[in-house]
Amino acid sequence: MKIGIFLNTQISTNDSLSQHIFNNTEQVKAARDSGFDLLCAGEHFLSHPYQMVSTIPFLARMAADCGDMAIAATVLLLPLHNPVALAEDIATLDAMSGGKFILGAGLGYREEEFQAFGIKSSERVSRLKESLHIIKLLLANEEVEYQGNYYKIPNTISCIRTEQKPHPPIWMAANNNKAIIRAANWGYPWIINPHATIAMIDTQIGVYREAIKSAGLQEPKHLPLMREIHISETRQKAYEESRPYLEGKYAAYASWGQDKALPGEVSFTVPYEELARDRFLIGTSEDIINEINRYQNQLGVNHLILRLQWPNMPHKETIRQIELLGKTIIPKVKN
Repeated sequence: MKIGIFLNTQISTNDSLSQHIFNNTEQVKAARDSGFDLLCAGEHFLSHPYQMVSTIPFLARMAADCGDMAIAATVLLLPLHNPVALAEDIATLDAMSGGKFILGAGLGYREEEFQAFGIKSSERVSRLKESLHIIKLLLANEEVEYQGNYYKIPNTISCIRTEQKPHPPIWMAANNNKAIIRAANWGYPWIINPHATIAMIDTQIGVYREAIKSAGLQEPKHLPLMREIHISETRQKAYEESRPYLEGKYAAYASWGQDKALPGEVSFTVPYEELARDRFLIGTSEDIINEINRYQNQLGVNHLILRLQWPNMPHKETIRQIELLGKTIIPKVKN
């Protein structure tokens, strides 16, 4: 089991972004010293009601303090990026991390993001496929020429190279069954989102593995799961401490339509205890160790990416949570 930390990159518009980024560097150092294996950050644009850092330069800054931790962009919204520029960014991040970068690829689901970039949301799947193809061509081949529906590369010599050959690992985010089957058919590890219950994930993993088998592919060696986490002396206290921050975060998700991206009639506008049940890691260290063991044994998860901070949660408490994980949980679940 590898343990990752997902850094909070969203803050109130009244807070200082520069101070928050400095706090993030302190959190990275604490995670590095506490035994975390992986450092992650995600991407959104026009992220009202929060201001949000830009993911690629942010990860480049965090690489300076990551030590032996790998760095993952979980996820970049590939349909909104130019694949040639992104291939250059990937090579740079891979070099800055000492050959430990992981590309998480996502479609995006917010209509305002597509409109702002002048891209039709109906094109997002074909754009994702084309972008991934171009990125891999540029990173792995010397002579490249490409004519697609959205991008054209004249015959050229590509000098874009990464430390990892032929390119860094690529993971793919997916919420609904159709997207999960796509990730399987394309042969990518599936990044399991933090919003689904374990009951839903259990069913979806069956869909993913059956699609891999039907495609005649081997199951990828990585199965990453993202989760919200908060540790305290009692389960009730953990709920009380996390509620003011996670409630606000998931209210924002509901306003963005994130719950509608999941299969079924999922709603995030429910009482907090119902929202957290079978979805968040909230409780004592013992509670959380038992649940992580369940993820590993029942689901086969081998990368657990944990988010410990949400907008308005104090930096000091985040550092305390990181250190608690390092002392009471990580040694138990990694051995």
